[in-house]
Amino acid sequence: MASSSSGISIPAPEAVQVLVSSLADESPLVRQASMATLKDIAALNPLLVLDCCSAVSRGGRRRFGNMSGIFQVMAFGVRALDKKDVDPPFMSKLAKIATAEMISSKELNADWQRAAAGLLVSIGSHFPDLMMEEIFLHLSGLNSALPAMVQILADFASADALQFTPRLKGVLSRVLPILGTVRDIHRPIFANAFKCWCQAVWQYRVEFPSDLPLDGDIMSFLNSAFELLLRVWASSRDLKVRISSVEALGQMVGLITRPQLKAALPRLVPTILELYKKDHDIAFLATCSLHNLLSATLLSESGPPLLDFEELTVILSTLLPVVSINNDSKENSSYSVGLKTYNEVQRCFLTVGLVYPEDLFTFLLNKCRLKEEPLTFGALCVLKLLLPRLSEGWHSKRPLLLEAVKSLLDEQSLGVRKALSELIVVMASHCYLVGSSGELFVEYLVRHCALTDQDGSDLQRSKDIPLSGNTYTPTQHKRSEVKIGAVCPIELRAICEKGLLLLTITIPEMEHILWPFLLKMIIPSVYTGAVATVCRCISELCRHGSSNSTVMLSDCKARADIPIPEELFARLLVLLHDPLAREQLATQILTVLCYLAPLFPKNINLFWQDEIPKMKAYISDTEDLKQDPSYQETWDDMIVNFLAESLDVIQDADWVISLGNAFTKQYELYTPDDEHSALLHRCFGMLLQKVNDMAYVRIKIDWMYKQANITIPTNRLGLAKAMGLVAASHLDTVLDKLKEILDNVGQSIFQRFLSFFSDSFKTEESDDIHAALALMYGYAAKYAPSTVIEARIDALVGTNMLSRLLHVRHPTAKQAVITAIDLLGCAVINAAENGASFPLKRRDQMLDYILTLMGRDDDTEKIADSTLELLHTQALALSACTTLVSVEPKLTIETRNHVMKATLGFFALPNDPADVVNPLIDNLITLLCAILLTSGEDGRSRAEQLLHILRQIDQYVSSPVDYQRRRGCLAVHKMLLKFRTVCISGYCALGCQGSCTHSKQIDRTLHGNFSNLPSAFVLPSRGSLCLGDRVIMYLPRCADTNSEVRKVSAQILDQLFSISLSLPKPAASSSGVDIELSYGALSSLEDVIAILRRDASIDPSEVFNRIVSSVCILLTKDELVATLHGCSAAICDKIKQSAEGTIQAVIEFVTKRGRELTETDVSRTTQSLLSATTHVTEKHLRLETLAAISSLAENTSTKVVFNEVLAMAGRDIVTKDISRLRGGWPMQDAFYAFSQHTMLSILFLEHVINVLSETPVLRGDSDKTDNSSHFVDGQTDDNILHAAIIALTSFFRGGGKVGKKSVEQNYAAVLAELTLQLGSCHILASSGQQEPLRALLTAFKAFCECVGDLEMGKILARDGEHLENERWISLLGDIAGCISIKRPKEVQTICLILSNSLNRHQKYQREAAAAALSEFIRYSGGFGSLLEQMVEILCQHVSDESPTVRRLCLKGLVQIPSIHIVQYTAQVLGVILALLDDSDESVQLTAVSRLLMILESAPNDAVEPILMNLSVRLRNLQISMNTKMRANAFAAFGALCTYGLGAPHEAFLEQVHAAFPRLVLHLHDDDVSVRQACRSTLKQICPLFEVEGLFASLNTHGFNSDHRSDYEDFIRDLSKQIALHLPSRVDTYMASTIQAFDAPWPVIQANAIYFTSSMLLFSDDQHILALYYTRVFGMLVGKMSRSADAVVRATCSSALGLLLKSTNSLSWRAARLDRVDSSRRGHDS
Repeated sequence: MASSSSGISIPAPEAVQVLVSSLADESPLVRQASMATLKDIAALNPLLVLDCCSAVSRGGRRRFGNMSGIFQVMAFGVRALDKKDVDPPFMSKLAKIATAEMISSKELNADWQRAAAGLLVSIGSHFPDLMMEEIFLHLSGLNSALPAMVQILADFASADALQFTPRLKGVLSRVLPILGTVRDIHRPIFANAFKCWCQAVWQYRVEFPSDLPLDGDIMSFLNSAFELLLRVWASSRDLKVRISSVEALGQMVGLITRPQLKAALPRLVPTILELYKKDHDIAFLATCSLHNLLSATLLSESGPPLLDFEELTVILSTLLPVVSINNDSKENSSYSVGLKTYNEVQRCFLTVGLVYPEDLFTFLLNKCRLKEEPLTFGALCVLKLLLPRLSEGWHSKRPLLLEAVKSLLDEQSLGVRKALSELIVVMASHCYLVGSSGELFVEYLVRHCALTDQDGSDLQRSKDIPLSGNTYTPTQHKRSEVKIGAVCPIELRAICEKGLLLLTITIPEMEHILWPFLLKMIIPSVYTGAVATVCRCISELCRHGSSNSTVMLSDCKARADIPIPEELFARLLVLLHDPLAREQLATQILTVLCYLAPLFPKNINLFWQDEIPKMKAYISDTEDLKQDPSYQETWDDMIVNFLAESLDVIQDADWVISLGNAFTKQYELYTPDDEHSALLHRCFGMLLQKVNDMAYVRIKIDWMYKQANITIPTNRLGLAKAMGLVAASHLDTVLDKLKEILDNVGQSIFQRFLSFFSDSFKTEESDDIHAALALMYGYAAKYAPSTVIEARIDALVGTNMLSRLLHVRHPTAKQAVITAIDLLGCAVINAAENGASFPLKRRDQMLDYILTLMGRDDDTEKIADSTLELLHTQALALSACTTLVSVEPKLTIETRNHVMKATLGFFALPNDPADVVNPLIDNLITLLCAILLTSGEDGRSRAEQLLHILRQIDQYVSSPVDYQRRRGCLAVHKMLLKFRTVCISGYCALGCQGSCTHSKQIDRTLHGNFSNLPSAFVLPSRGSLCLGDRVIMYLPRCADTNSEVRKVSAQILDQLFSISLSLPKPAASSSGVDIELSYGALSSLEDVIAILRRDASIDPSEVFNRIVSSVCILLTKDELVATLHGCSAAICDKIKQSAEGTIQAVIEFVTKRGRELTETDVSRTTQSLLSATTHVTEKHLRLETLAAISSLAENTSTKVVFNEVLAMAGRDIVTKDISRLRGGWPMQDAFYAFSQHTMLSILFLEHVINVLSETPVLRGDSDKTDNSSHFVDGQTDDNILHAAIIALTSFFRGGGKVGKKSVEQNYAAVLAELTLQLGSCHILASSGQQEPLRALLTAFKAFCECVGDLEMGKILARDGEHLENERWISLLGDIAGCISIKRPKEVQTICLILSNSLNRHQKYQREAAAAALSEFIRYSGGFGSLLEQMVEILCQHVSDESPTVRRLCLKGLVQIPSIHIVQYTAQVLGVILALLDDSDESVQLTAVSRLLMILESAPNDAVEPILMNLSVRLRNLQISMNTKMRANAFAAFGALCTYGLGAPHEAFLEQVHAAFPRLVLHLHDDDVSVRQACRSTLKQICPLFEVEGLFASLNTHGFNSDHRSDYEDFIRDLSKQIALHLPSRVDTYMASTIQAFDAPWPVIQANAIYFTSSMLLFSDDQHILALYYTRVFGMLVGKMSRSADAVVRATCSSALGLLLKSTNSLSWRAARLDRVDSSRRGHDS
């Protein structure tokens, strides 16, 4: 035992022992705390800690579960020792403990072993020899801990190389003899140790280059170890042993003697190379060792190279395939390892190349010639990297390199191709490419610039067989022998493109090789994919050589192998086809054409300079180009026109013929399915159009037809357009060819033979020919001159040739035939426009053909089954129908109906694919307009046809599908425009053709003379348009969600009324129309449409309002009635906004024109609106509809409307379960609507209130629960009761001004009764009767809505149905508070009623009254005598038998307004003091919480008499298990501090000091609210102490933090301040705090432990130390041993550290040192 400065002894060793024992605690928190404390103590007395640790470590892991922690503490203690305190015997003892523990187990690399090794390394930092000697004792072959000992030596070498290296001899002398007995499993540890030892030697050499510790003995040892590792371990079967041995050997090769190294090479090299058959990581380690070996053998300064190049070939051959590892590893996570390996391999080759450059060059070339993929790839990569570095040594070898590279040009491997391409670029940069060989390499690059993805796939499939051979093939790495580096064609192509551009731009010497050689690369099809890059290179060459263009031109003409200009032009023109091709192909071609213009006839240059920039501008923005669906067709037309205009400019017949021959040769360059073939047809056709030689034309069109593959649609279309282009100049020649083809269909012997066996062959072949023929006929008609086309078309149709084309089955063939018929019709129309009009014979028959081909004849049921091809066919068919309908003669009625029936169903097509369906719909609308224009003989018949079509489209106009509505509206609008054009604008009422001023200004009297006009001018009547039905159909669309639908529907209404105002009104109609007013409304409507066209973002509701206003004026009375009668379907519209718009329109109509309606009209309108109310499912729409009913009642016959509504309500109550109606009961919503009207609200409210006053609200429900037959017997009464409740609720919710005024007059009585009834209903609800509460809550919420108190409604909605006691009481208090704020004038009356209610016998009603009063009293400032009466009543009832009433009365007393509370404070405090001792905890909690409130304003004279009693009771409550109670008790105690400065100051100060320790302890309570209360209270009591230092402590971060470490920091700071400024109180605080050691909360125990320790830490009062130091110290040791709580044990650990570090106990350290030392010596002896 060591004694303190005062002679008081403390059990320090026992404490340290307990701390050490706690290192094995089950809690990580305790272990960490003990570890931290022991480390702190070790810094002060390391020997004591080491002694205690050594004591518990004697039993080893069997007796102590955390030896890792023990050894870590011991290692820390050893490192903390001063040099003067280091005791070698003791260090030896610790080393023995560590080694003894290590040798007791066969485990390897456990955590405790690593910690023990760390202890030994720490000992070695002081006594390396001692540590090593201890380890040397266990370095025997039979020791199981031998590997661990060697690992310690390795760790020591890594940690302290400077101390280890001089002692290497001793290590080696002891390790070498046992190396032969080391088992394979342990050999990696020994090998790693040798590696670390050698690395330590290298580090020592760096630090002390002149002091080399390697004497002869060490060299001998190293040589011996080297031999053993090399000859035995490196050949082990265990892979780990081999790897670690090779790593060690790699470090040792630079340390052993050169003779030994030379002798070891024959064995060492194969050993390293053997590892390359493994994975990436092993290859990297082997390569590092190999690089060290090569450096030691080849670059040594002490002698010549130890390896001849012949001996290096095996190494180099093994390394070559490793190059591919880096490339292949891009596919996996070992990319960084692969890259490191790649770099190490290159360093190896560079090392060899520095010594043997020529031999290495020859070696690499030989490997290239072997054409074994991994070797070739590796050799090429090495050549690429070494060529710049060894260029001087390899300069004379250029021919050999060129020949080797040439031999690899046919290699198929993509990896080899990539490496070869990169090497070619490097060779070019060093001027290796010259003459024909240079062209060969350029062609290689161009060929790979033309690679496509498909080419690469074919190549990979062809190479999907592993290579065989003895070379290195790392088969474990995703077949890298097959796809070196996983090179893809795109990557190879990009490399070649980049390389070719680099050759062109950056190497001037390459110009004479590239030009004009690159022109040869344009024509062959194998280079098609590279044309963009080639053109770019040619453009760069021409741009750089623009000043020398004559020489370039002569170079081109001088070579016979260069294509002629005509061939180049034909090739490049066709390749322009795709404007979106890769690498901007079209732009590059156009650019190169400009540069190559000197090769062509002279007069073309200026034209191209003007035209080509326009074409380049069109395709410059590819993203914009993609937005145009017809961009490809437009671009092809531009190409054909470019050719035509170029030929016109050239005007050289011989050159044109030569170009035609070039086009002829081009056919072999493209496959039939290539779209370029179609463009080639068209270009060839345009050229033949320019040729006058008929024989040449005939021969070439025969050639063109033979070359065309008409089974492919694009090729077929290109051929047809080409024939059409030829027909523009040679029509008869083309028609003769077509007739020849038609006559020979299926006539060949071979075809007849095949058709005999296969109908499918005959059908397919026939389809293709007929499709091609049809298209060729069609385009021939399109392009043929109008002056000669009539006879040809008549002959074609008259021979019934078209019927032979109807048997095609394939969709593309059908499309071709339809297109041909369409082209025939277009030819007739074009001829008419050119003045050569003629009727198309058999037009109706051709329409039938089209309907048959499109598959829509009479079958309208399979719309959803339409395929993509069928949709294309149908779109074309609709367009063709429109064309045929538009030509003479006019349609017959039968044909018209047949076409409409077959086509109208297309409106229901799905919206996708939009790029196909949208054009189809456009074609359909155009067809309907064409039918409308061409059907009927006069305006009336056309009006009938218009209505017929519109009614057919109505189902789509009102469809719930967005795109169907849009289609329907667009169709209606376009047809109205056409109708107006023909029937109105075409001929006005006076016969004027076109637009005239009479349309709107004509006098109405003139309409009576229509019968005098010719029949051609007869107009339909206004009534024939059925405007009422039409308006209610399209008006909802003006409020549609789709902006386009809204805009179009407004235009529809404008067109309808524009037409109607231009039509005569029926003579029988009696409704007068104000013409001026109507035209004004129409102008307003047109203004709205104009606004919509200009600004689509305008508010839709504003637009709709203006439309409705205009329509309201424009409708006649009969049309208005029809509109209102048809409103039910419109209100039920599937689109919510449209339905709302309809309702809005109805309200507008009845508001402005309701007086015109008769009672019958009103009745029918009401029925329509009620029908809509029943059918709409959207609540909002129902309310809007009811608003329309209310508006109808207000503006028409009120009696009629209410009769209809009440009749339906009565029927619903009898026939329906209105509580389960989907969307609610419509009549309930009707009651809401009626309550807003003055004429009904008073009567309605009086009736409902009378029912409720005569019938108890809950009687019906309670009766029904008792007797299930009561509902049947008293059905009428129950219906009345339910209706009354619903009506009252509806009345409250109506919000009408008159109804609200009625409620306001009875506000207090209604609210008081509802409040009291809540208590009854909650009692019933708690017993299972929920319905009364729900009904009452519904009425209460409706009341809130009526009086506008939304906040009270929210309170009811939130807590109304909660059955817990506190929740409904809180609900009443919230309601009372809400009313007091919103309606202060009503509070006095309410309080008077409720105060009297406290005397009722029903407990739940008293509770309800008390709950409301406790809140109302807060606002009783102006009550006068009533307040006094309320206080008296509340004080009387604080002794009520109900705890709820008691605490609510107290709550009310505390909440007396501040201006009156002073006079009642003493009375209230007396109540609180009494209730602090109440038997009910909830009442106590209320009392303590309300005490806080009353103390905020209580005068001193009211508090001081009971101050001590309050303090004592609050201190008793501070140890309550209820967290809220504790928090409030602490907070209230703080509030009392304000009153402690008066007469009872001294007595109260004693109470404060008594409570102070408890406040400090609960400052880190488990509950956050307690923490906050304690912080606040501490700040409040601090001024009473009159100690400035405490203020600083309370402002620290630790005081306000919730983290335990911060709290402990605060405790230490507070204890320091207490010791300095309040030393006299330490005794009291210590006694009080020690009592908390047994607190029921573990965290409070921990806080008490730390607080006492901190006070002892800073106290210098010998009396206190003598009284408590030993006592507390012993209690902590005991607590730490016995406590079940981890936080207590952990805090004990920290507290013991504080006490042991205390300056009050310095002497124990010295005394302990002597005694421990003596006991240690005695023990040793």
